[in-house]
Amino acid sequence: MKYLAPSIRVLREYLLITIGVICIAIEVDLFLVPNDVITGGLTGVAIILNDLIGTPIGLVVLLLNVPLLIAGFRYLGGFVFGVRTIYATVVLSFAIDLLNPYIGLYVQAPRDPLLYTLYGGILDDVGTGLVFRSRGTSGGVDIVARFLQRWRGIALGRSLVVMNGIVFTAAAYLFSLDKLLYALIAAFIAGRMVDLVLEGASYVRQAIIISARPEQIQSSILHSLGRGVTILEGKGGFTTDQRTVLLSVVAQSEVSLLKAIVRECDPQAFVVFSNVNEVLGEGFKPAFE
Repeated sequence: MKYLAPSIRVLREYLLITIGVICIAIEVDLFLVPNDVITGGLTGVAIILNDLIGTPIGLVVLLLNVPLLIAGFRYLGGFVFGVRTIYATVVLSFAIDLLNPYIGLYVQAPRDPLLYTLYGGILDDVGTGLVFRSRGTSGGVDIVARFLQRWRGIALGRSLVVMNGIVFTAAAYLFSLDKLLYALIAAFIAGRMVDLVLEGASYVRQAIIISARPEQIQSSILHSLGRGVTILEGKGGFTTDQRTVLLSVVAQSEVSLLKAIVRECDPQAFVVFSNVNEVLGEGFKPAFE
């Protein structure tokens, strides 16, 4: 198996962080600000201040993050994570303000707020996923959430929901209700897209097979599919009989063939298929790159 040298891996991760924060900056300048659509976190606060007093969004994002980064460096998951978070925050802040004049040239025509919200949310979450995947964050309320978790024992998810809810509530008084609803749509997209970028689409299935003829099924999977099989020992909860359990991971395109193999070997077999987010190892993705 071929591995990337540590220096090449680090460069690639910083490149992904850079691409990720540029995606977020484009989302802010192209999709959110021209349509008066708010977002959560410190970027949302910066957009509100930009609407009220005209302050540059990127500059405000940076200024709001500075004290949080200084105070929270030790709680950011280690030196590497902290440095990458600082890098992502600085690049994001500059990218928002530097790209704004150029992106503004392309948003003069009438726009569809719903489409801009949907695609803006996708772009933002692809960017966020790339940053997370490269062991960093873009700062903001993530740091505050870590403080609250450490000092008050408040769950990260709960504190993030509350803080973003405060930003959305403030936006409801400044922008129209429909803009707030668009923002909530973008927020709803967030988790799905970030998970997709972090874990990849589920093109792999895990099969658990309980059969009275495990040897035949095992042999067919090994020779017909070319996939590995793990043999487990189980015990029936109703019959208390000892049974052999086979576990195999196959590509989605191989599921129908696996079903045919099991049906041919043992029509009475009990089979459970489940989605698998990611598989690392022989026959799939390299465990380490």
